[in-house]
Amino acid sequence: MPTCQLLARQDADYRGWWWVAPPRDPWLEAGEGTAISADLALRAAWRAVGRPAHSPFDAPSVSDHGAPGGAVLFWPKSHALGEWWLLWLCAILPEGTPLQLVGENQGGIKRVLKVLAALGLGSRKLDSARRCSLFETRLGRTAIDPDAAWTTFAAELGEERIALASHPGVFGHGKLDDGTRLLLETLPDALPAGERLGDVLGDVLDMGCGDGILAAWLARRGARVTAVDVNAFAVEATRRTLAANGLAGEAVESDVYSALAGRTFDAIVSNPPFHQERAIDYGPAARLILDAPAHLKPGGQLLLVANAFLPYPDRLERAFGGFELLADDRRFRVYRAVKR
Repeated sequence: MPTCQLLARQDADYRGWWWVAPPRDPWLEAGEGTAISADLALRAAWRAVGRPAHSPFDAPSVSDHGAPGGAVLFWPKSHALGEWWLLWLCAILPEGTPLQLVGENQGGIKRVLKVLAALGLGSRKLDSARRCSLFETRLGRTAIDPDAAWTTFAAELGEERIALASHPGVFGHGKLDDGTRLLLETLPDALPAGERLGDVLGDVLDMGCGDGILAAWLARRGARVTAVDVNAFAVEATRRTLAANGLAGEAVESDVYSALAGRTFDAIVSNPPFHQERAIDYGPAARLILDAPAHLKPGGQLLLVANAFLPYPDRLERAFGGFELLADDRRFRVYRAVKR
């Protein structure tokens, strides 16, 4: 990664530092320090090579484990998420802790200077190369609680309203995605309440749960819902969404089916991601489709929505031997495949 190439040429001693929201990179994973990431797949990769890695919801306690020597924050594509990480670091690490911020110029890293100035944190530019920039500052207390980033909004589906918790790190932050809306409009016919939910089709998996809109809709109709996402912010958002609507359901971190060994469901519903930062990545969606039959009961169905241009029909054909197209508004398509 260009950002890591920039860091690798620094003479800083990063032993004992935190790498916050880092990318997948061999140099980082072979080095020193601890990863702090909302991405379960990244944390699993670090732990697989014996490196410590935590989510922001289970980060090492400074009072119990001591403060890191410093932290490097990889500025994300979402500026609001970058601001949250910065406020979170200011809240949990001691004042004066060294902080470096690195990112690609086209990703908005230069806007960091204004953010730091607004928080009363001085800064200076350390280096630039490979269309990336590296800045440094020292952390200090701010008057802004990072929890203020959590918001709640109402999604309206006809006469139905569902309160949704949202965070800058969650897909579709603060709004109902159009593809998800099309899937929700299709579900009543695909899963008619009172006829196939409950005892007959009771165990439903919401794969890639995001803010929990699908989980809440299903739980409200009596399904026994398990919601999973690789993103810790999404899992927490879904838990908050279910609680805000007085609904029961399980929300867990999982890299596709990694946390679901041996479990099967009557239905799997999903609006799977196909981006990793700015790059197209079909990997998670391909695993979702190809491994779905192993996680469905006989007669169980996979229901997913996808952008119309994505090459999912071939994968559905390969995994299930056939599929139905339930909806197509030219932008998005809703597919159904049944385990025979």
